[in-house]
Amino acid sequence: MNALVNRAKNFLVNEDGPTATEYAVMLALIIVVAIAAVTLLGQSVKNVFTNVNSKVSSLPSE
Repeated sequence: MNALVNRAKNFLVNEDGPTATEYAVMLALIIVVAIAAVTLLGQSVKNVFTNVNSKVSSLPSE
């Protein structure tokens, strides 16, 4: 029983758990921002490549 109490105290005092949780939250926020950026910029980039493709396709071949 004493070992269980000591383990519980060590768990509550240990700062590795909250640090790992903070890193996980930061990683999740970075992923959300990256997905949002790709979603917002995706259509614009697609349009640019479509325009370039149409311009290159309309060039006379040698």
